[in-house]
Amino acid sequence: MTVTASTAGRRRARSTKILFDVGRFLVVLITTYLGLLAVTFFIGRVIPIDPVLAILGDRAPASAIARVRAEMGLDLPIWQQFLIYIRQILSGDFGTSVLTTNPVLTDIARVFPATLELATFGTLIGTIVGIPLGVLAAVKRDTLIDQAVRLIGLIGYSIPIFWLALLCLLLFYGKLDWVAFPGRIDIAYEYTFTPITQLFLLDAILQREWDVAWDVFRHIVLPGCLLGYVSLAYISRMTRSFMLTELGQEYVVAARAKGLSERRIIWAHVLRNAAVPLVTVIALSYAGLLEGSVLTETVFSWPGVGLYITNSLQSADMNAVLGGTLVIGSAFIALNLLSDLLYRTLDPRTRAR
Repeated sequence: MTVTASTAGRRRARSTKILFDVGRFLVVLITTYLGLLAVTFFIGRVIPIDPVLAILGDRAPASAIARVRAEMGLDLPIWQQFLIYIRQILSGDFGTSVLTTNPVLTDIARVFPATLELATFGTLIGTIVGIPLGVLAAVKRDTLIDQAVRLIGLIGYSIPIFWLALLCLLLFYGKLDWVAFPGRIDIAYEYTFTPITQLFLLDAILQREWDVAWDVFRHIVLPGCLLGYVSLAYISRMTRSFMLTELGQEYVVAARAKGLSERRIIWAHVLRNAAVPLVTVIALSYAGLLEGSVLTETVFSWPGVGLYITNSLQSADMNAVLGGTLVIGSAFIALNLLSDLLYRTLDPRTRAR
């Protein structure tokens, strides 16, 4: 009886903790998203662009301006406008783009896969190259190799991405002709290739259209490598930091005392423990590339969300600008929360708290 009661008590405590964690997660999610909605809403209200004039033009009669302003709810108190804005967003109504005359959500669904593909390509490069560089820098601490890796990261942080993009475009396209013209796919394939997932490189490989795959690769390789370099700088620095922390732990001394090889200690034990916080770093780097590829997409005419927002901003199309900002912000929040959940799942110390 006592054992059964004790077991039931532990189960109730575990269930209560799970419910508490889920409730806390939902509160954080809702609060963060409401904050994002508030930021985008007030940005749309404080910038010196009248959405009514953007739709009707400067020469529209005053009666038409007043009518459209009332239809859009802009004559209501600011708190009522905010509530209407929240209701519209939650119902999937991001407004209509002045530039394309399409629903903003339709436009974003069309351009977001391009940004997703470019950011994924860059993150893969940053992860595949950045982690080994960080491990090497930690193992060779304070040597010439360590200084070189740190210098590579410093350059990635310091040089403006648009300047580096223009320089690489001039060199690798203008001079060497190693990459394709800016864009996502050659016009010769644009109307004959039918993508499945809208991720052109993956779709071309799945359909075994190798000429299309090579063309898409020649378009994505330069902007993807540039974003990968930015990701690499961050991931390598954090990998080095995590590895140095783990190398100072007692289990490393014990493993060496048992006669384990240095390679096995580094790759099978130290990196395995450092990989737990690295999950968060990679997820945040991925989110950063999703939201920070505006300049890269503009330079390379990459038809993603960044270029869509830039063109919309130049046309005073605030529905499109705020809709794109909201979608990218939502992706950043989702990846941030996902990384936190993965960290809690992979690290038993956080589950025990």
